Amino acid sequence: MPSPLPLLTSDATACCSPVIGGVLESDEAERIARTFKALGDPTRLRLLSLIAAAEGGEACICDLTDPVGLSQPTVSHHMKTLVEAGLVTREQRGKWAYFAIVEGALTSAAAALGAA
Repeated sequence: MPSPLPLLTSDATACCSPVIGGVLESDEAERIARTFKALGDPTRLRLLSLIAAAEGGEACICDLTDPVGLSQPTVSHHMKTLVEAGLVTREQRGKWAYFAIVEGALTSAAAALGAA
């Protein structure tokens, strides 16, 4: 015979509080959604990890294509998405683009959900 599930006590609200701290304005919701949409792609997560692990905290686009096994235009598309989401910065040096993670961007994304 299956055992009954325990009843929740009144302190259950502490563990089940709302995910965010209040009602979001439309523009703020769009900004947060853009960030999480950018983070929702495995290739972009790998690219972020490669940049974070790179010496000096920045990486050239030329160093990002081989590790993810994609062409330079495809990696550039992913990097554009990360830049537009405010997760990385882009600096042009001659013909190469260099990327660095925006300090605090991932912490801000986590804080948007009340996880930080």
